[in-house]
Amino acid sequence: MTTPDPPDPAVLRRAVAASAMGNATEWFDYGVYAATASYLTDAFFPGDLGTLGTMLGLAVSFLLRPLGGAVWGSLGDRLGRKAVLATTILLMAGATGLIGLLPTHSSVGVLAPVLLIALRVVQGFSTGGEYGGAATYLAECAPDRRRGFFGSFLEFGTMGGFVGGSAVVLLCQVTLGSAAMHNWGWRIPFLLALPLGLIGWYLRAKLDESPVFREMAETTPDRGRLREVLTDYRRETLVLMGLVVALNVVNYTLLTYQPVYLEEQLGVGESTTTAMMLTGQVVMMLVLPMFGRWSDRVGRRPMWRFSLLGIIVAAIPMYWLMGHGIGWAIVGFVVLGVLYVPQLATITATFPAIFPTRVRYTGFALGYNVSTAVAGGTAPLVNEAVINTTGWTLFPAFYMVFAALVGLAAWTGLRESAGRSLREDRQRLVPRGDVTSPGAISAL
Repeated sequence: MTTPDPPDPAVLRRAVAASAMGNATEWFDYGVYAATASYLTDAFFPGDLGTLGTMLGLAVSFLLRPLGGAVWGSLGDRLGRKAVLATTILLMAGATGLIGLLPTHSSVGVLAPVLLIALRVVQGFSTGGEYGGAATYLAECAPDRRRGFFGSFLEFGTMGGFVGGSAVVLLCQVTLGSAAMHNWGWRIPFLLALPLGLIGWYLRAKLDESPVFREMAETTPDRGRLREVLTDYRRETLVLMGLVVALNVVNYTLLTYQPVYLEEQLGVGESTTTAMMLTGQVVMMLVLPMFGRWSDRVGRRPMWRFSLLGIIVAAIPMYWLMGHGIGWAIVGFVVLGVLYVPQLATITATFPAIFPTRVRYTGFALGYNVSTAVAGGTAPLVNEAVINTTGWTLFPAFYMVFAALVGLAAWTGLRESAGRSLREDRQRLVPRGDVTSPGAISAL
């Protein structure tokens, strides 16, 4: 099937902007949390195991993501994508902004970390519906032959949020100095999430519902979406979950845990670490649309295979290089980041196409968030705990290799979706190996 009518360019631009803005707000929080980890440790988790407490604060936000995915995904498949996306962005921005207003451990004792963790749980619950909904909405609005290119801008928003969070923290560090940052300056980046969320909400409130969902709603009887996913789409859900293991272990190790790793294990200074992370993230951000466009030509499966094999081969030597100086640390981070981008750039084009329209939001949100809760948000905590216990500083590299092997096993069950319509009733797409450009794929 093909799309009956090409999407209106203005409508498509609004869909891209609104989807990317919400994702940027979500990842602005993660970028700020990662870049301010040392300040949060002092403010909320003083003591010898303070860094573990901070990483726990990150990990705990993922506990409710599967529940959020089930709740918001089911609502999105019943009521529409637009209403849910407008709600989740407000919850995310509100929870992030309130972190900047929390009292510290020195003021209220143990209540301080309890409040921090409570807000991270709210953020995690709302995020459970945010990402799957934004990716689903954008995939359903994009033209079939350019879904990879337009979908990559959702991840452009991801990196934009991360870059924005790191850049704001770096600016505060340079402007305020270390003492002020530890005292109160760390609050400023969190407070900025509030206006970002309001802008995103305004953009989403002006959206039309996706055309694919409107067509489905007019012709498909209402059924229990979650039950249908669990009974009829177990295989698809497991494939998605396996790919997400690889995606998120690399993501949260490379982008979220890396500042802590550089500062604690390699002795790199706070400002230098933030600048290094910012450099690598900008490079990743700039190449995202290129890889998204390329996936429209060669297919999604070859992009994932290239990325997974590249990480398996390069992760250990690149982490070994990081221990040999700041320059090598930058090289290692950029190389791994670029190898990871083919996965990141094609999420929106790959994952929504696994499920049919009537359960797309539910299936994506549930499978993605269950896998993320188990093997994504826990990655920084696992890395920190193993290194502290064993002193094995190369563990993050081996952890990434293991996750990539899991993803490669799941990849064997992934069906090619490049150029295929999302309007097909059942997305049991095509036999493995059927791709858009065999010549281009063989080059990989």
